[in-house]
Amino acid sequence: MSRVWKFGDSVNTDDILPGKFAPFMAGEDVFQTFAFHYIRPEFAGEVRPGDVLIGGKNWGLGSSREYAPQALKKLQIGAIIAPSFARIHYRNLLNLGIPAFTYDLTGLLEDGDEVQLDINSGVLNYTAQTGQARTVQLPPPPEFLREALAEGSILAFFKKHGRFPGEKVG
Repeated sequence: MSRVWKFGDSVNTDDILPGKFAPFMAGEDVFQTFAFHYIRPEFAGEVRPGDVLIGGKNWGLGSSREYAPQALKKLQIGAIIAPSFARIHYRNLLNLGIPAFTYDLTGLLEDGDEVQLDINSGVLNYTAQTGQARTVQLPPPPEFLREALAEGSILAFFKKHGRFPGEKVG
């Protein structure tokens, strides 16, 4: 099971990883330890591989800093689910192999809730605060994205296959 980390609306790339902690400033081996440094200082020390981030509207707005999602990748975030994403940040997440689902779960899940997410089908199982088991069907990723995620990222897919996922062969 994975834990939920819940955030509000308009989390920007500086919230995810403040610029002064970029890899070229803090170091390639430690920059991820500053993820959400100012808004959730405990995050980087307590997050576990596979944990799921639940965001509000407009997740990832601001500059297109690739090191913000790179920090989340290094922390092995399992997925991010939000009702809307800043377009370039969304693309950066997918390029790096971080599943991003467009769906509003802000009223259903709270910090620390345990969830199980099947990335390929989009099925999210969780236990409600009442103790009742629930299931939510998220929009499943399209086939090309499932292919990329199976290889770890779009870049990893390209390196292995010499083409982008979804491109026709020959």
